[in-house]
Amino acid sequence: MPQLPPQRVHSHTERPTGKRLAVLSLTALGIVYGDIGTSPLYAFKEGFSGHHPYAPTHENVYGMLSLITWALILIVTAKYLWLVVKADNRGEGGMMSLLALVLQNERREDDRRKRGFLVLIALFGTALLFGDGMITPAVSVLSAVEGLKIATPAFEPFVIVITLAILVGLFSVQRFGTAKVGGWFGPITLVWFLVIGVLGLLEVLREPQILGALSPHHAVAFFVHNGANGFFVLGAVVLAVTGAEALYADMGHFGKRPIRVAWYAIALPCLMLNYYGQGGLVLRDATNATNPFYLLAPDWFLYPLVAIATLATIVASQAMISGGYSLAQQCVQLGYSPRLTIIHTSYKQPGQIYIPEVNKGIAIGCVLLVLYFGSSERLTAAYGIAVTGAFAITTVLYAIVARERWHWPVGLVAAFLTLFLFIDLALFSANALKITSGGWVTILIAVLIFTVMSTWKRGRTMLNRILQAGSLPMDLFLEDVARKKPPRVPGTAVFMTSSADGVPVVLLHHLKHNKVLHEQVVLMSIKTEDVPEILAEERLTLEKLSHGFYRVYVRYGFMESPDVPEILYRIRQAGLKARQNETTFYLGHERILVLDRRRGPRAGTRTAPDGMNIDMARWRKKLFVLLQRNARSATEFFGIPPNRVVELGAQVEF
Repeated sequence: MPQLPPQRVHSHTERPTGKRLAVLSLTALGIVYGDIGTSPLYAFKEGFSGHHPYAPTHENVYGMLSLITWALILIVTAKYLWLVVKADNRGEGGMMSLLALVLQNERREDDRRKRGFLVLIALFGTALLFGDGMITPAVSVLSAVEGLKIATPAFEPFVIVITLAILVGLFSVQRFGTAKVGGWFGPITLVWFLVIGVLGLLEVLREPQILGALSPHHAVAFFVHNGANGFFVLGAVVLAVTGAEALYADMGHFGKRPIRVAWYAIALPCLMLNYYGQGGLVLRDATNATNPFYLLAPDWFLYPLVAIATLATIVASQAMISGGYSLAQQCVQLGYSPRLTIIHTSYKQPGQIYIPEVNKGIAIGCVLLVLYFGSSERLTAAYGIAVTGAFAITTVLYAIVARERWHWPVGLVAAFLTLFLFIDLALFSANALKITSGGWVTILIAVLIFTVMSTWKRGRTMLNRILQAGSLPMDLFLEDVARKKPPRVPGTAVFMTSSADGVPVVLLHHLKHNKVLHEQVVLMSIKTEDVPEILAEERLTLEKLSHGFYRVYVRYGFMESPDVPEILYRIRQAGLKARQNETTFYLGHERILVLDRRRGPRAGTRTAPDGMNIDMARWRKKLFVLLQRNARSATEFFGIPPNRVVELGAQVEF
């Protein structure tokens, strides 16, 4: 009897207290706040030595600190920790979870156009987050290693080499999983926050008047003083809130309460102290604006600080990399990505996964970004567009959930959109001004990933429609079997099909060419639902047909991986005798031929059942073919024993 994976229990279903709350909060500190916690390395500095530097005057320093303060309060605390985390999809958060939550209400005929629009913006938001996952490790590690130049200029020629070595090492150990080293994330990040908090506090004690920047009127005065040029500062301010999306995406791992405790008790106070310490340092000596973070430290502590910063940036990078794996898994399960190699690295924690294809893609992207930009100052030009774009998309999707699921009054939804969409679009616009300086890289990455995801989804819809057109109604097929009585052989045949209706094409081909059927024929459909997980007792539905035929409906959540051996075990529990060594799996293998567009689209393939136009340009059809040829095989993806699989090929014209 196979050992079934344990049913995952979300911490969000509880209200942890005492020791458990402390442990969860410490772990959340490492995973959730690693990215935003390393922002002091470059965020404040960017305002005075970046692409649009401001003079480190009293007004500008106070204005910069006030803007960072209220960005942390409004975006992280108010928007995400107070509001957005309430939109949990059975405990899970993140862009795709929020989309699935929205689409659960979009089932009527008049919702088709709206559904298509929401899918498109959510897909682009997901693509932006993938781009963010490439930039975060590069800019974080590079910023930390650059501290060596402060210690001695002799290290300057080796900064890039050391950065690349750390990144290559980080991505090389991913295949071992984060289960073993994950326990260190929280303590390392806690040490980091305490260190930067103490460094900032010591400087604040020297310049206590800097706390006056808490008043929002300094932020307003900054724009009044600098006029139209003051708008550029938002490109630096957004660097202080990068990683806010991560706290929502990782909500399912820890729950709302530990994430909030970690923010209020540790992350926010330490971040504020460090930023205000940097501000006080710059006020005392304007030349410190070149790198105020490292100049906060005394000379004897500089090398240890570089080491701690490097460890902290590795933790922050690991969080973004792991988030990329989870995001990719959701895309695969929801049908927006080809099948990938999903390896579970921990039996105790289902969320611990490793995807080699994603790991290799992010690693190559990070290395190229470091080599191309060469410094954290230049790299921050590419940073921010992805984050602010994701902020705006999350705001729109959340407003729809608030109105349609929670029935917020129109006025309240309008107020939410007016405030937060104004902030998001202002930050996005300021970062869009950096497109020519390197921001184009983020857009290019997002467009490429969006093109792949949308092409795959549309191509699969088009292919399934063509295959369904060649299928037969089940009742007619069973009548034909009863009339012709083909020979039956011992054993069970399982025909995998993406459609829950009709007869799979692969079964028709099998009967046509082999002219024989097994004693038991199982038509198995595996469907991914718009919820993160499906309870074990709701996983499988067995429908008995006539003449030895059965139809099995299997449901998985978008955070789960299908497992055919588990399904067979549950089928036997449901009463169907299906021994694994007497069961043969039949899979279809389609060879797609791309037709010349001048011949016109194949009849009946232009519009999908949900109303979406599924005809594609010729280059997109070729891209789909390329993706399909390189996708992981269904045998590996579903965990089917290879020696029990028969593949039947078919030619399909696109």
